[in-house]
Amino acid sequence: VLELNQVIIPTYGTVPDQQNLRTPEWADFGDKHDSLFFSDGQRRIDFVLVYEDENKKITHKRSDRKKQQRKRQVYESNLINNGLQLEATRSVVDEKLIFVKVHAPWEVLCTYAEIMHIKLPLQPNDLKTRDSAFTWFSRLFRVDESIIKPEQEFFTAPFQKEHLSNFYVQDKDTFFNPATRSRIVHFILSRVEYATKNNVKKFGINKLLDTGIYKAAFPLHDSSFRHPSTDPNCPSERYLLYREWAHPKNIFKLQPLDFIRKYYGEKIGIYFAWLGFYTNMLIVAAVVGVGCFLYGFLTRNNCTWSQEVCDPNIGGNILMCPQCDKACTYWNLTITCESSKKLCIFDSFGTLVFAVFMGIWVTLFLEFWKRRQAELEYEWDTVEYLEQEEQVRPEYEARCTRVVVNEVTQQEEHVPYTACGKCIRMAFCASAVFFWILLIIASVIGVIVYRLSVFLVFSATLSQHMSETEAIRKYLTPQTATSVTASLISFIVIMVLNIVYEKVAILITDFELPRTQTEYENSLTTKMFLFQFVNYYSSCFYIAFFKGKFVGHPGNPVYWLGKYRNEECDPGGCLLELTTQLAIIIGGKALWNNIQEMLLPWVKNLIGRHCAAPRSEKLIPRWEHDYHLQPIGKLGLFYEYLEMVIQFGFVTLFVASFPLGPLLALINNMLEIRLDAWKLTTQFRRMVPQKAQDIGAWQPIMQGIAILAVVTNAMIIAFTSDMIPRLVYYWSFSVPPYGSHSSHTMKGYINSTLSVFSISDFKNASKPLSSWVGNQMTCRRVYRDFRYPPGHQHQYEHNIYYWHVIAAKLAFIIVMEHIIYFVKFIISYLIPDVSQKTKSKVKREKYLTQKLLHENDLKVVKKTMGEIADKIIKGVDSTFRHKAE
Repeated sequence: VLELNQVIIPTYGTVPDQQNLRTPEWADFGDKHDSLFFSDGQRRIDFVLVYEDENKKITHKRSDRKKQQRKRQVYESNLINNGLQLEATRSVVDEKLIFVKVHAPWEVLCTYAEIMHIKLPLQPNDLKTRDSAFTWFSRLFRVDESIIKPEQEFFTAPFQKEHLSNFYVQDKDTFFNPATRSRIVHFILSRVEYATKNNVKKFGINKLLDTGIYKAAFPLHDSSFRHPSTDPNCPSERYLLYREWAHPKNIFKLQPLDFIRKYYGEKIGIYFAWLGFYTNMLIVAAVVGVGCFLYGFLTRNNCTWSQEVCDPNIGGNILMCPQCDKACTYWNLTITCESSKKLCIFDSFGTLVFAVFMGIWVTLFLEFWKRRQAELEYEWDTVEYLEQEEQVRPEYEARCTRVVVNEVTQQEEHVPYTACGKCIRMAFCASAVFFWILLIIASVIGVIVYRLSVFLVFSATLSQHMSETEAIRKYLTPQTATSVTASLISFIVIMVLNIVYEKVAILITDFELPRTQTEYENSLTTKMFLFQFVNYYSSCFYIAFFKGKFVGHPGNPVYWLGKYRNEECDPGGCLLELTTQLAIIIGGKALWNNIQEMLLPWVKNLIGRHCAAPRSEKLIPRWEHDYHLQPIGKLGLFYEYLEMVIQFGFVTLFVASFPLGPLLALINNMLEIRLDAWKLTTQFRRMVPQKAQDIGAWQPIMQGIAILAVVTNAMIIAFTSDMIPRLVYYWSFSVPPYGSHSSHTMKGYINSTLSVFSISDFKNASKPLSSWVGNQMTCRRVYRDFRYPPGHQHQYEHNIYYWHVIAAKLAFIIVMEHIIYFVKFIISYLIPDVSQKTKSKVKREKYLTQKLLHENDLKVVKKTMGEIADKIIKGVDSTFRHKAE
């Protein structure tokens, strides 16, 4: 390990001797605009720091500019003391900007590769690989291997300088690839000090960026994405990625994952591997979902209960009770004819089949992803990454002012707060999360109140304005108008709250102060998902399980806030409204996110180029091109994961009501992959490569969603769908002793399930103002209800049909859940998390590591001991020889 002397400012008011500071080399930019090297053409640029010359700033006080300049000078001096080499060049476009190029020499790379436990090649992989039966088929969709050559596989081990001769070093310039070099340099940049204040060390590039001392810090793209680099030493990997991966023409091609990982690092590679795997699995779900939808569409005309609704002799003679107090009037059941036809498409036997299939599909998806993830962990050398000691976050280290004794080592160590302080922070953070979740629920209640109040208006006015346009009146019912407008408002509220809660979650997590980056991301992931779960899914849960369930009956309705009469479902149930809500949210969210992701960075880059100083005829270097791109952000791919996991929840939790959900998700994801690739390749600076063993906290979140999805889909079929009441009627109440038909049939279902209410029993508060002209003395409840008719000794109480239906619903939920959970358990047991092929590779690598690194040490020891033993034996022999003589 290098012994490095660092120069640190003891206080903000004390400045060390200027002669002690080491400064970067200065060099003018030549004409090699695509060069990735220092001016000497030999030393590779591993990182770029950008700052504004303090002497040319006019927006700050002179004293502030001097302080910033001193911190930057000390920081750069300490970088040089740490072994890095710096070269400064003034901007071609804006003379106020200065670019500091950073190069890590071989010794520094070797030193920190050992400190960071970076795994590097030992020897080429000599295990034979067997092609699967689908290899020939997948080749049709792979990237041409003559353009992007397959990466050579190696057995690897954590790097050790003393065993350098055992590693596969053919060329020192290529042994550490550009991604690894950038990761090492960023590790150093994040831990070099620049000042102290109150005995607390100030260090790290992140702090300097936050305070504006540096304007940017990033590794370089290796070329333009539009054309290959003019530098013969540059492989132009960015150009190849855009051409063969990010370009829209590749939408049906498989992703070059190894090449993505090589250029961007394992963290981005594992994201695109997961997204591609999820999208491929959606193909199966989408095909089955479309099949179930087509089954419902083709059999909709055979739907007996819908035919009864539309029959003028049946539905036309059924008088329905008003759906609101005073303003609403009576109406005929035939008004809901069109909605009942649509409901036949989604509320069919295919819905049940698809719900069971998706319960099994989600298990297959998660289990096969574990196997794929295990393969990537081995191939990308991240198997033991999290087992190594992860470095603490610089933000955490900067707050370590308290001294405690470690219970294990019995040594003093610094922490940012005591045990009591940690408990207070955790309690405050939990309370803040709970408070903001309550605010989301309040917004959902606001949308519900909107539904109740607007439905009253639509019911009173819509039928009057539409009386002359019968064709429109069939489709634009008060229920439909309320449902569509409420769904649109709910979608707008969701998107607005997203912006607020993202900032709130970050503030709470920053206050919580997690120790490592993994802990930070997991904590933020949990908070963000809780917020988004309530934000996105609450309206769907309300429609599926609460709307129309607690409404009383026309003579005794239930009121919200003592004023608004609770919502009732359409005679067909709330399933169609849930389908509408899902279609609007899934479709609207996908459209909004894709437009936002595509336009925002493009517009920002366009404005940035326009606002920059007018460009001259001179060529612009690669580092200046990259500076004008958008930064990737501190959270990196966090929002991309969040977007996809929320979509995963919609596809699985409520799929029983919307079998076309997987198809919409599939189309969106095919575009999402290329859009994310396009953003990273063309609109963003190159991200600092990071290691990642898996997808982090998103894995248990998806497993939790998969378990909850079985329950929600079973309950949707049981309580939201009308399937169970129809089956109970078909098998029990259509034939004697309850029915009058000689054989099982669905005829008479509508007349049997809409309970009767006497018009004379209306209370004055809810009695309609417009009197009904006719001789009918009763009306029917809008929603499915099973009560005794007026005149019965138990009038308006639940009848025997109701209890049969409740028992059937509960039995269905128990049976469906147990069957699916049992199948899920069997699948999880039969599919191992790690394939046999991967296990063999891991064993082979451990064997080679032991053989090459440890047995070689033993050979050296044996050789040394052998030489010593020979000398001892020779000495003994000579002694005996002298005595003999």
